[in-house]
Amino acid sequence: MEFTAAHDLEEALVAKAQQPDAQLLAGGTDLMVEVNLADHRPPKVISLRRVEELQEVLPDRIGAGATWARLERSQYRALAQAARTIGSPQIRAAGTIGGNVGTASPAGDGLPWIAAADADIVVQSAERGERIIPWSEFFVGVKRTSIQPDEVITGVAVPQDVPVAQEFAKVGARNAMVISTVSCVVMRGEDGYRVALGSVAPTPIRATRAEQMINAESTVSDAALDEFARIVSDEVTPITDHRSTEAYRRHAAGVLARRLVERTLA
Repeated sequence: MEFTAAHDLEEALVAKAQQPDAQLLAGGTDLMVEVNLADHRPPKVISLRRVEELQEVLPDRIGAGATWARLERSQYRALAQAARTIGSPQIRAAGTIGGNVGTASPAGDGLPWIAAADADIVVQSAERGERIIPWSEFFVGVKRTSIQPDEVITGVAVPQDVPVAQEFAKVGARNAMVISTVSCVVMRGEDGYRVALGSVAPTPIRATRAEQMINAESTVSDAALDEFARIVSDEVTPITDHRSTEAYRRHAAGVLARRLVERTLA
């Protein structure tokens, strides 16, 4: 295995340009699972752990190297809630939001927040410079993204109008250190409700029909919440796998979304 430890972003970009097939390594919490359990042996690895530019957390941009331990203290409530549910303290100290984005697993707990915030993914290459990709165009399938081989994820660009009222929740096979069966973020702002879900489709999704329905209501009544939950359940496209059934995921998606709407009203 050929290993390169980049000390700054320029060095990382040059290394990726020279080795476009190299595996990028930040916290390693996804890659090392594949190495240990799936016998994955990438021939080339570029470490980003020492690249300080990627670790910045600003109001309008979250660096790809920001760890979950740091994001537990994020100003964004739902992102902080999601960060606290990820793995063990050791995993949160190492794992990064950039790794979550790059792996693009449907169960990535940071991805519904990115979708609800309508954030962009920022990538960069030595040849073309910076490129900003809407989240809906970045995630294209299960563990598939639109990033180019010579590009490095540098951060998440956060819009100025992200609502302050926001909540995250997920369900899984146990209460702690669990991969999501269903995850959900609800935000409530001047433009109404935003609802995003994970683990219920090949990519993170926005429940746009449910958003339109609840935003058209003058009063959020129990009847309106029942209909909202039904539409959320209808909008998702889950599968049955070793973690859950399609039917349970549909049901849980509606239940979670309804509960989070109620929490934003509390």
